Amino acid sequence: MPLTSTGELVTAAADTRSAVAAFNVITLEHVEAVIAGAESAGAPVVLQVSENAVKFRYGRLLPLARAAVAAAEHATVPVALHLDHVQSDHLLRQAPDAGFSSVMYDAARLPYADNLTATRAAADWAHSQGLWIEAELGQIGGKDGRAALDAHAPGARTDPDQARDFVAGTGVDALAVAVGSVHAMTTRTATLDHGLLKRLSAALPVPLVLHGSSGVPDDALVAAVAGGIAKVNVGTALNMAMTGAIRNFLAAHPEAVDSRKYLSVGREAMAQEVRRIIGVLSGTA
Repeated sequence: MPLTSTGELVTAAADTRSAVAAFNVITLEHVEAVIAGAESAGAPVVLQVSENAVKFRYGRLLPLARAAVAAAEHATVPVALHLDHVQSDHLLRQAPDAGFSSVMYDAARLPYADNLTATRAAADWAHSQGLWIEAELGQIGGKDGRAALDAHAPGARTDPDQARDFVAGTGVDALAVAVGSVHAMTTRTATLDHGLLKRLSAALPVPLVLHGSSGVPDDALVAAVAGGIAKVNVGTALNMAMTGAIRNFLAAHPEAVDSRKYLSVGREAMAQEVRRIIGVLSGTA
């Protein structure tokens, strides 16, 4: 079916107090696994291509984006394409022609005033192109190998009053909030501040997004959705599933040289993880 819009999926989820799963993809195997897992679960899904993934692909957006679009067009469930953690304005401006319906513009590393100014400009441009835009306020941490901030450090959590002003001042369509999750966690030991999440949900007129969800236990994910999270981003969990399955296959088959043999095992492991996570979020796991 044709690509759907991230905004439509997230808005529908927010209206029903549910969440859409958004998975970061790096290879064609990631793309195929996410779609296969979503089809198996009978649920819509968002494919996310991050700026770091683009850098990995020699700085070229179109090869992976076009593969994702082609795969989505053959899917039996709604699939949206989202450009994630964009810091480069040059990359941002490639989004519409590459098939993306949405972007996450990431200026959270900047001081608050600079984040607001940069995000406002990005939102104005994105809306002029028909793009739905997400931003981040508070430092979720863990990205690019950086350690997470101490829970009590300034900026380690999203302040509801500041978030209300930020959304009003930038015009963004959704906000990624810092409530205790951390990017790139390989253990599921993150502790979410559900009280803060409840206050953020009450304060903000836009859907909330949870980054760093791979490190969040299942019961905390369920509670986060009940608390107002409408989009759940997952990346590391897929990479762990793929790497673990390939590592085990090659250990059992040291003679293997055909990459299709081990990539298919990795792809299936990711598809199973996608189905599992969607089941957790929907309460059907």
